[in-house]
Amino acid sequence: MSMKKITRNPASEAFAARLRLAMKQAGLKSSATQLADAFNLRYWGEGITAHAARNWITGVSIPKPDKIKTLSELLQISPHDLFFGPEASNLPVNEPVQFQNLCMGDTQMLKQFLRLNPEHQRMIRHWVFLAYLYQEDQLKKPFSGQN
Repeated sequence: MSMKKITRNPASEAFAARLRLAMKQAGLKSSATQLADAFNLRYWGEGITAHAARNWITGVSIPKPDKIKTLSELLQISPHDLFFGPEASNLPVNEPVQFQNLCMGDTQMLKQFLRLNPEHQRMIRHWVFLAYLYQEDQLKKPFSGQN
């Protein structure tokens, strides 16, 4: 009986190395379960399994672009740098990507939000999403001129 040789894709392995480094720099362990849990708290679509996260971490597969975007927000790295590797940047070294161009109040609110436990974060996300849907619905209605 012969063993099948697993061939790895160099691009997938390079992505996995960048992902592991970004996880370490963001303070996450190289744990597929921890990555999947943190990712699923931020992703609006169908969540990922620990198996999918393990495939990303080990270089078996590369996430789709929408998931790269969520990963980059989670890990505070640009999607380009996560997918292709670092490039020269004029961004401040210690400033997280998602806090660029926000006023101080918004930055403080986001930092406080990120300190909440996962259940409270999920509740806030749900409330914000409902408020957004309500606002979009109101914008579609014709203006009646009455308050």
